[in-house]
Amino acid sequence: MPGPIQSIERAAAILRLLARGSGRMGVGEIAAALGLAKPTAHGILRTLQGVGFVDQDAGSGKYQLSPALSDLGAGRLDANELRSRAINRADALAARSGESVRIAADVDGGVVVIHHVFRPDNTEQELTVGEELPPHATALGKVLLAYDTELADAVEDSGLPALTHRTITDPITVRRAISEVRRTGWAGEIGEYRSGEAGVAAPIRSRGGLVVGAIGISGPIDRLCDGQLHFRPAPIAQVRDAAAAVSRDLGGSQ
Repeated sequence: MPGPIQSIERAAAILRLLARGSGRMGVGEIAAALGLAKPTAHGILRTLQGVGFVDQDAGSGKYQLSPALSDLGAGRLDANELRSRAINRADALAARSGESVRIAADVDGGVVVIHHVFRPDNTEQELTVGEELPPHATALGKVLLAYDTELADAVEDSGLPALTHRTITDPITVRRAISEVRRTGWAGEIGEYRSGEAGVAAPIRSRGGLVVGAIGISGPIDRLCDGQLHFRPAPIAQVRDAAAAVSRDLGGSQ
C-alpha cells in the first residue's frame, strides 16, 4: 500500500491550525507553528485559497478559514452560481446545435432544471426552469446519477416508473446505463421521458473534478439519431465541448 501524501497532511494541519485559532494568521506564523518552510506554507495556502477553503484578508494579507467549509458536506455548487457561470456556454450550445438546451443540478435530492435556453427557431416553446426531471428517464438525470451514489440509491429505492414504452424500469439495466455514462462521459435518452424526443447530456465539473451539474440538449429523435436509433456524432461532440467549457470556467477538468 502507498504511504501518506505529505502535502495533503500539511494542508490538513493548516486547516486544523486555522480552525483552532481565534483570528487570522500570517504565512510566517503558520510556517513557524507547523515547522514548515515559508514558501511551502505559502504554496499550500494559495492552493487552499484557490479551492475556496481559506480566505485572505486584503489589508493584512493574513489567512482564515472560508465560510465555504461549512457547506463542504453538501459537496454541491450553488445552483444560482452554476447558472450564472454557464449562461454564455448554454447560449452558444443552442446556437450550434439548433436544439433546446437545459442545465440541471441536484437540488434537495431531486434533478431540477436550473437553466433553459429555447431552441433558436422561433417556434412556441414552454420554459422548464424549476421542473424536476425523472433521473432514470432523462439524459441529464442519468449524468447526475452516474456521479452521485446517494442520489442513485434514493432513486432506485423510490421506484422507477414507466413514463413511455421505452422508459428503463429495471434497476440492473439502469445501473448498467449509468456505468456506461461514467465510461463514455455522456448520457443519452431516446423516447424514455417523452415519446418522440431524444436528449444528450454531459457532466459539469468544478475544482478537483467534482460533478456539480449536467448540461444537455433535447429535440426530435430524427434530428439527434439516425435511422437505427444511434446518436449522431455531432450532437454528442457539441454537448461534450460545452460541458468541458463550463467545467474549465469553474476550474474543473473534463
